Amino acid sequence: MAIRIIFNISPDKSLQLTLCKYFTMKMIPLFKCRDLRQAVGFYTNVLDFRLKYSEATADDGVIDLISEFGELQLTIYESDRLFGSVVNVWVNDVDSRFKVYVSHGLDTSNKEGSPVHQGPTDQTWGTREFYVTDIDGNTLRFCQPQR
Repeated sequence: MAIRIIFNISPDKSLQLTLCKYFTMKMIPLFKCRDLRQAVGFYTNVLDFRLKYSEATADDGVIDLISEFGELQLTIYESDRLFGSVVNVWVNDVDSRFKVYVSHGLDTSNKEGSPVHQGPTDQTWGTREFYVTDIDGNTLRFCQPQR
């Protein structure tokens, strides 16, 4: 969570100070690739991305890339099975975010066999996540580091 300070000048010329709590959110697209080695070469050699984790290799199946303007994740795991796109959305508190979406009517019944669609789940790779998949197969993966 972050705090935003807002200064306003009111009509009577007095200064008003407002402190607002807000949740930050960061989206990281996940692109499906047929050949991860070739894709990493393209993004690093042509588009000036670099490996987020220097020890990562194409044999990992997932590669995180960074550049001056953002992040991108590449994977081979879902290239043939998944229709739609995936975006990793980094938030401060996945549990609170999930509760908000459920209160707004999020229906998890169409993914009963997927625990990560049922609610926040601690993943073996060190994140806590839940997924929301729309009718067209596009998935938002809400993530935070495990505490």
